[in-house]
Amino acid sequence: MNDNKTVRSAHPVSDEMRTSVLESLAELERRHEVSVLFACESGSRGWGFASPDSDYDVRFVYVHKLPWYLTVEPGRDVIEQPISGELDVSGWDLRKALQLLRDSNPTLLEWLRSPIVYRQDATWTARLRELAEQGFSAVRGYHHYVSMAKKNLREHLYGEVVRYKKYLYVLRPLLAARWIREGRGVPPMRFADLVGATTLDAALVDEIDALLEVKMRAGESATSPRWMGIHDFIERELAVAQAHSFAKQPKADTASLDACLHDAVLHFDARQDN
Repeated sequence: MNDNKTVRSAHPVSDEMRTSVLESLAELERRHEVSVLFACESGSRGWGFASPDSDYDVRFVYVHKLPWYLTVEPGRDVIEQPISGELDVSGWDLRKALQLLRDSNPTLLEWLRSPIVYRQDATWTARLRELAEQGFSAVRGYHHYVSMAKKNLREHLYGEVVRYKKYLYVLRPLLAARWIREGRGVPPMRFADLVGATTLDAALVDEIDALLEVKMRAGESATSPRWMGIHDFIERELAVAQAHSFAKQPKADTASLDACLHDAVLHFDARQDN
């Protein structure tokens, strides 16, 4: 595995920003009369390669009180707060989150594996993580990551100059796809973990690390000429990824997801009334 070579990684969140995030979540709970089960950092800070001017992408899962789930017309199942400065906060209702877990939604799976957790109810977060592992669809996850890599390559990496972060937006899904292709289950969120657990040429790892070093001290919009070693690897790896196929998998059983929703709503409804 690269002779134990990996790449740099950092997840910078100041105490002041963490306090601001927690205050924002508490205010959202009061305003919308919900309970936050889990809140994490998504995006580049969670992946481990944030730039100095990267936003804080706070994502959370919440549950309403029981009456919200007992209406003919379903309510809005997303809470979004207007972006304020560096802070971008949004979340999904538990029922929506469980529907996405049924479909092995990679975004939600990454939230549940984020190295930066702002808040969590340990019991319910553990239950969500267990459901995510049990119901993981290699087929859906694989196609998501391959499609993401292909789209970002086509749209961003064929110019004379390239934004640093766009290389990482192709490399990360390609390595996640390889992780799935090798039968390892749900890929880790941290980019450094993907690199460190993947057999790669040492020179390529060095070039990726050099790219990360520049990206993590430059602005989000910084550009450079093509990094040819990385670009050549991407072309080869995408060709392998697109040639791979999976056998069909059965649809996930929803009984355990239904039970989680039922139990959580009753639990938090009772707690909010006390």
